[in-house]
Amino acid sequence: MQPDSYRHRGLRRTLVEELSRKGIRDERVLRALAAVPRHVFFEPAFQDHAYQDKAFPIGEGQTISQPYTVAYQTELLRVEPSHRVLEVGTGSGYQCCVLLDLTPHVFSIELNPVLFERTRRRLELLPGHAQLFCGDGSVGLPEHAPFDRILVTAGSPTIPRGLLQQLRVGGALVIPVGDEQVQRMMRVVRESEDEFSKEVFEEFRFVPLLGRAGWPKS
Repeated sequence: MQPDSYRHRGLRRTLVEELSRKGIRDERVLRALAAVPRHVFFEPAFQDHAYQDKAFPIGEGQTISQPYTVAYQTELLRVEPSHRVLEVGTGSGYQCCVLLDLTPHVFSIELNPVLFERTRRRLELLPGHAQLFCGDGSVGLPEHAPFDRILVTAGSPTIPRGLLQQLRVGGALVIPVGDEQVQRMMRVVRESEDEFSKEVFEEFRFVPLLGRAGWPKS
């Protein structure tokens, strides 16, 4: 794994300044983005791309999300240090590490077994330890519920009911919902056992959420 050099830390500071100019205001989120070495999630040949504000392919038809998207979703999530957080779609592990900077109680699930194993090995070398699972994240982790926060990092055709039922009362789900081309970011709060409120935010483009409550595998 590549060391975190003075140059890398300087590039992260520049990236965080760019994210701030784009509207990210939560100082804890900005500090998390400044702390996580995004270059370690890239192969050495592509590390020059690590601190550009853009998504990048990581294989298996997946991408490492654009830093602005990571910051935007994390800001909407409003994570507190005591929160239990479920991440649906571990992917490269980058978003997972950002969440771990905010709370030690992170559960993350990845559908693709090749990507899961690669990311599991990478995360073992980094500070903080999420509980990692390989399986269908579209149905969540009911055996570990309830969660204070749930973050979905892939585009879903609907808001999966199973994920809503795994929220603690007062908890929030952040999820991009739409078709396979473009989605609107949504935040759903569980107001009571049977009542949910929903807010709709900006448009984004995510890889599709696959699984029983997402898009079918092709």
